[in-house]
Amino acid sequence: MKKINVLKPKFRTKEILSEIEECLDRGWTGMGYKTELFEEAWKDYTNLPNAHFISSNTVGLHLALNIFKKKYNWTDGDEIITTPLTFISTNHAIKYENLTPVFADVDEYLCIDIEDFKKKITPKTKALIYVGIGGNCGDLQSIKYICEKHNIKLILDAAHMAGTSIIKNHHGVAFTDEHVGQHADVTVFSFQAVKNLPTADSGMICFKDSEDDKKARKLTWLGIDKDTFNRSSKGSYKWKYNVDELGFKYHGNSIMASIGLVQLKYLEEDNNRRREITTLYDEKLKDLKGIKIIKDNPNIYKSSRHLYQIRILEKDRDSIMNKFYEKNIFPGVHYIDNTEYDLYKEYNGNCPNASQYSKELITLPIHLDISNEDITYITNTLKSIINE
Repeated sequence: MKKINVLKPKFRTKEILSEIEECLDRGWTGMGYKTELFEEAWKDYTNLPNAHFISSNTVGLHLALNIFKKKYNWTDGDEIITTPLTFISTNHAIKYENLTPVFADVDEYLCIDIEDFKKKITPKTKALIYVGIGGNCGDLQSIKYICEKHNIKLILDAAHMAGTSIIKNHHGVAFTDEHVGQHADVTVFSFQAVKNLPTADSGMICFKDSEDDKKARKLTWLGIDKDTFNRSSKGSYKWKYNVDELGFKYHGNSIMASIGLVQLKYLEEDNNRRREITTLYDEKLKDLKGIKIIKDNPNIYKSSRHLYQIRILEKDRDSIMNKFYEKNIFPGVHYIDNTEYDLYKEYNGNCPNASQYSKELITLPIHLDISNEDITYITNTLKSIINE
């Protein structure tokens, strides 16, 4: 019987290998060359003003906080509002900089709830990390205005949002299918192995301010003021450089960028197929009692549909997962409430919605190898389980 996993990447293998071969023939697999080409291609696709290719979304979130902390003179213990319903790296990044995570509850879209966000703002609040879970935006535009009002930096964790766009006027501001991230202070994307634009692992950090982008490029190369590619590609190798601050080895490489360049060509096509899959799921599950389908606001946003999530309302989620496994269907859970982990247990109980949803959520299989027949099999299996 066919095994149906929750997520699975699709690679255009021959085309990718051809792109990588250029790196091998040139003898350049590290930072520069393809990374620069991918950065330019990403800016063209998103219309974001800056883009720096990095090794993961996680390092991008840390880098954003590191740069902002020094730039705006934040101190240890200052507060960053965040969500408990995310992959753990979102909140680890806050602790890397000795800042304090303040957890705000989530709304029906599984994004930060605007009312709870407002309640959590204090004089120590310096930034908000807003997670677009599954590609959803929730009430992002409204939250943006609150951040501006309170001088709170908006960091958009767009790990799931490659291809998410704003499609309609909101708050009197005109948008026309504008890629998400335009109005955040920094947006961090993920190109990890099972994301909509998959490589092996990598990401893109997109600062609104060009000076922040410039700073990021130095810090991702250990604080060195000249990158190796530019030193070696302009005649003889320029070996001398300066290091005036502590940096990290966070930059991306040309092998990952080669994969990304090819995958980007097909991102819209792939996301459109994901939207077809979600439409089929919606149609087949619309009358099923005992579940709630998680959706974004379709009048404002066009989600990348990285995930297809439902909440199990009347039965035990974990027993349903086990029954799926018996049918060779392997759904996922995105995510466990982070305050259930020992590292964050002191915050447990602060976000009742997130705590409840975390016990109810199932991510149904969604990827480009899913056929319409597979969707019928999955939904019929779910109906049988719910109705038994």
